Amino acid sequence: MLSSLFQFKNAIWEKHTVSQLLDSKDAQLVLCFGGKKILEDKKIFSIVKQQFPAAEITLCSTAGEIYQNMVTDNSLIAVAFHFEKTIIRNASVDIADYTNSFDAAVSLGNLLPHEGLKYVMVFSDGALVNGSELVKGLNKATGQHVLVTGGLAGDDANFKSTLVGLNEQPAEGKIVAVGFYGDSINITHGSQGGWDIFGLEKEITKSESNVLFEIEGQNALELYKKYLGSEAENLPASALLFPLYVTIPGAAKPVVRTILSIDEEQKSMTFAGDVPVGSKVKFMKANFDRLTEAASIAANESLKKQNNQPAFAMLISCVGRKLILGTRTAEEVQAVNNSFGSNTVIAGFYSYGEISPFSDGNDCQLHNQTMTVTSFYEAV
Repeated sequence: MLSSLFQFKNAIWEKHTVSQLLDSKDAQLVLCFGGKKILEDKKIFSIVKQQFPAAEITLCSTAGEIYQNMVTDNSLIAVAFHFEKTIIRNASVDIADYTNSFDAAVSLGNLLPHEGLKYVMVFSDGALVNGSELVKGLNKATGQHVLVTGGLAGDDANFKSTLVGLNEQPAEGKIVAVGFYGDSINITHGSQGGWDIFGLEKEITKSESNVLFEIEGQNALELYKKYLGSEAENLPASALLFPLYVTIPGAAKPVVRTILSIDEEQKSMTFAGDVPVGSKVKFMKANFDRLTEAASIAANESLKKQNNQPAFAMLISCVGRKLILGTRTAEEVQAVNNSFGSNTVIAGFYSYGEISPFSDGNDCQLHNQTMTVTSFYEAV
């Protein structure tokens, strides 16, 4: 497995020095992460295709791009791969063609041949797709023995619309899956948050899917504003700094849920994933040092039981972490870099939701406010 890292800058593709010996014309798969304004350029797909003419190409808008040990904004980066023995198959669906996100995900998973399927990488629209239903559908379609990781596309901290594409100009509503086949590919993962949890546990008493109305019989938005204090004036942006710790009935472990928007008229809050009635919730707040430490732990989880460094590591972190860390954002990326050797290509993006199993689980889950690391190895 050979991988190379590129950045499109001043109308030129610049190759990072960590890149392995790979002619762009030999690339079989290319992952592109970029700012939405760049991906809105009607010529963007042709620009990428011209550089990587033989490759299957995915494009995903972001809330920030991870380029080795750097974090950039409104740039375009690309990771190009050539595999020795691994087979790649791709599929894409449009949420507009389905009744709901679950059905779209099941259809997407079934478009990939199941025989020999080892791993599925997913990039999804982050505004029109319900991430919780997305992972449920993917789990149903792929089964427990297939690892699934990926993320929801971003649009800085605007939360208006996102773009995803497979072998075409990126567009709203798209969900893309890349299937990896064969026994030569080995893919590991890790996911950690690092937020502080505090306060009494409360119960959700009224909600619909990912829209929350009441906690303990009280209006959830008013209760949340009371909790935020002076930060309530900065809603909805400030909600990214104060996510909820949610234990869903029947779930093995709690998950973190980020607020995407608020509705003052309906007095409701919309989350990046489902918040069912009966769920137990606690409030959370950021801890700078723990956020960075968690990123390092996630990287080390992906290295467990491995005798060598991965050829490539995909990092998907939450936009909320980026807003919290501010000028220190690169610290969590550097913490991951420190866990890998100097020959590992590292790339990814800041997202509206991270897709990964728990560290010791099988089924993929929707996470918010985590650093998720997926590491790639190929035996030759």
